Amino acid sequence: MFEILEHTADIGFRTYGRTPGELFEAAAEALTSIVMEREVVASRIERPLSADGADYESLLVNWLSEVLYFIDAERMAFHHFRVSEITPLHVAGTGFGEPYDAARHRGKIVVKAVTYHQLKVTQTSEGWTAEVYLDV
Repeated sequence: MFEILEHTADIGFRTYGRTPGELFEAAAEALTSIVMEREVVASRIERPLSADGADYESLLVNWLSEVLYFIDAERMAFHHFRVSEITPLHVAGTGFGEPYDAARHRGKIVVKAVTYHQLKVTQTSEGWTAEVYLDV
């Protein structure tokens, strides 16, 4: 549950969840959808992911940066994510995917970093929303 946001220099997304855990799962899926086509990725490998922060905003940036690290440094292609534990200061979960294969996993946009630019995490009457911009 996410939508891509237009920006002059970067790319962003707005994501939704009924709980903070669902919000963080959807944000990771939005990030990976920007980087590559997730639909062709098989869920063959589980990668533990975790991050710490001072609040939900910094926690989300650090969580997404952890996902981006595995994509770039570990050459992982992710299909989906599951958050098993979340507080405003810590998140832990699992990324499901497989090793990146250039023949099968078509890349889209190279994301250099997750930014704090116009970052928002908000609780609403329907759940949680976040807006995140990426440096591309």
